[in-house]
Amino acid sequence: MRRIQFIEIHEQAWFPPSIRDQITEALQFGFHLLNAYGPVAPLLQRAFDATRCRSVVDLCSGGGGPWLDLSRRLTSSAVAGVQPGLRIWLTDKYPNLGAFQKVVADSENQFAYYPSSVDAMKVPRELRGFRTMFTSFHHFSPEKARAILQDAVTAGEGIGIFELTRRSPSTIALMFAWVLLLLACTPWIRPFRWSRLLWTCVVPIIPLVLLFDGVVSCLRTYRPEELRVFIAGLAASGYQWDVGEQSTGRVPITYLIGYSRDSRELVPEPY
Repeated sequence: MRRIQFIEIHEQAWFPPSIRDQITEALQFGFHLLNAYGPVAPLLQRAFDATRCRSVVDLCSGGGGPWLDLSRRLTSSAVAGVQPGLRIWLTDKYPNLGAFQKVVADSENQFAYYPSSVDAMKVPRELRGFRTMFTSFHHFSPEKARAILQDAVTAGEGIGIFELTRRSPSTIALMFAWVLLLLACTPWIRPFRWSRLLWTCVVPIIPLVLLFDGVVSCLRTYRPEELRVFIAGLAASGYQWDVGEQSTGRVPITYLIGYSRDSRELVPEPY
């Protein structure tokens, strides 16, 4: 199945921000409910142990991303109390500040958020740490995707890309079940909003956008062999790369992880 560079409706600048936030909150609810990215915890643990990096910059965080669940699974290999715990920055091009604030409150000060727009191709240099992207790398054209990787390498930061979507008929079919699940769970998505019920049950903009964007996401997702082409063209001397599919969860997760072999310990700056 050939990759197609369609647009996703909710990521367009003209799309109403209030409805975009409700869509990212619904996606956040679904990822948390299914613990969708739990299977990648061992991959991240190995990368953090190798780099001794204790600071994470999550790009394209949407409604908060999977880090609240993942951070509880990751433990330092060092003796307790010697190294600080993970510190995690949430960022996005269109930051959902309300969702970010909720995650920060639930994290007991382990998280912080960057209030301004962050371009994944040009991350502010004050945001230091291992960069992660969950279900978002497919948004970018090949040229922009390569630029995201090169920016991480130029900054000397590690990066992890993780995608639940795949270019396969079975995964596209799952998008229908995914949207039905979110539709059924609408009253339990927090924060509760009457407008969410309006745009879901009366005027079904949210489920239609979720379905359209979900199918498009599958059609845009890069396969492991395409990710290997990206890293082959990078100016990335001394970087170690791991590309593949993690198949221990409900669905395979495509991943790309890269970091410098000469990484030194990065202790997070105070917030």
